Amino acid sequence: MVQNIGALRSKDFHLVHKEIADLADVAHASGVILKVILETCLLSDTEKITACKLAMEADADFVKTSTGFSTGGATLEDVSLMRRTVGEKVGVKAAGGVRTLRVLREMVSAGATRIGTSSGASIIRELAAEGLEAAGQGTDRLESSSGEVNLY
Repeated sequence: MVQNIGALRSKDFHLVHKEIADLADVAHASGVILKVILETCLLSDTEKITACKLAMEADADFVKTSTGFSTGGATLEDVSLMRRTVGEKVGVKAAGGVRTLRVLREMVSAGATRIGTSSGASIIRELAAEGLEAAGQGTDRLESSSGEVNLY
């Protein structure tokens, strides 16, 4: 779910909490997890902290940086702030702008426990090539077609 940004910015914290809690109840009763998308690019740090706390108190399983449809995606600063705020109780998903293995690793180091990316195939190719090079086999043993990665 995308949190109610208007209610958050208007300081209607009761409404934000209730919406998240109601959806968390439905999700958990169905055996699925609830991720709350904060759309961090639209929020101040104080609002990000408040949004994280409300999501955590409402029993969300994850907080997520962005939908990918606004003005910005995940930043290391936001992921780190979110992780510090929710501790280990809630997962942190970095989404938006994670296009390379280097950036993925930076997001994980900052506290992300999940990554949302449309560049998964190229990241896996980077990882596979890195593994082949470490094994002394070079990248000539890596073949890709239609976004799939095949190792030979």
